[in-house]
Amino acid sequence: MGDLSAKDIGAVLSLTGRAKRGGGGLNRALAGKAVALIFEKSSTRTRLACEVAVSRLGGKAVTSAGADLQIGRGETMADSARIFSRFVDAVCWRTTGHDRLEEFASGASIPVINTLSDLEHPCQILADLFTIRERFGAGGRWPSVAYIGDGGNNMAHSWMLGAAVLGMDLRLAYPQNYQPDHTVRGRALKLAKASGAKLTFTNEPAEAAKGADVLYTDVWVSMGQEAGRAERLRQFRRYQVNAKLLGLASARAVVMHCLPAHRDEEISADVMDGKRSIVWDQAGNRLFSHMATLLWCFEGGTR
Repeated sequence: MGDLSAKDIGAVLSLTGRAKRGGGGLNRALAGKAVALIFEKSSTRTRLACEVAVSRLGGKAVTSAGADLQIGRGETMADSARIFSRFVDAVCWRTTGHDRLEEFASGASIPVINTLSDLEHPCQILADLFTIRERFGAGGRWPSVAYIGDGGNNMAHSWMLGAAVLGMDLRLAYPQNYQPDHTVRGRALKLAKASGAKLTFTNEPAEAAKGADVLYTDVWVSMGQEAGRAERLRQFRRYQVNAKLLGLASARAVVMHCLPAHRDEEISADVMDGKRSIVWDQAGNRLFSHMATLLWCFEGGTR
């Protein structure tokens, strides 16, 4: 997210709106183009959004599991990138190590879209930002966001960078032992200084939630962290987004979750299904946001 400017993000959000409205001509926007979708992690929303987005834009999606490719058998990222660049017009990759994604992108001559890495999840944030603007309107200052949960996961990092670029008021509440990546935090603070964003870091969920317009959470135990599940549940117990925490937020506050959710762990079921939840709008907008990201890449955006 930190590689995008506020202007870039605005362009993607505008394209998302166009895609959702069914803007004329979009069904042929990727005609004759092929997009490789690589999944090294399980996926529901991302896979559906990617495949349907390419199809709706008139392109061809080529989906592969990482283990099915020579990347999974030791071929270098640079060599693989050169091959993909000769066969397809873009790559969307859901992977683990962010460094592998960057190495691949540096060797490619086509757009490479991060659809999830251990460090960042920019496509999710772009959909979230669109959903927030859709709910609160595009005029004036962005609503304040309280992120409650794991400060060191890819969603927290992407929120930090996105909010910093856009000049937002973002509060992050997380247990002491689950802090943001030091490098990402430093980068976000530097961007925030330039944009006027307000980034607050705290170990108190009530402090972050007080007066916030959006309460945002994610799972406490991400893929690959199952071995430490019991300890994580113990550490995160008081960080649940529930009716009590929502009661501290602003009168217009809404609740968001990037899904999949572990109901009654990081979010109570009644809040997730309640009138102030926009979780399902958020999920549905992934499709239009991914259409927009592809359009932006092919209409002059940089990787």
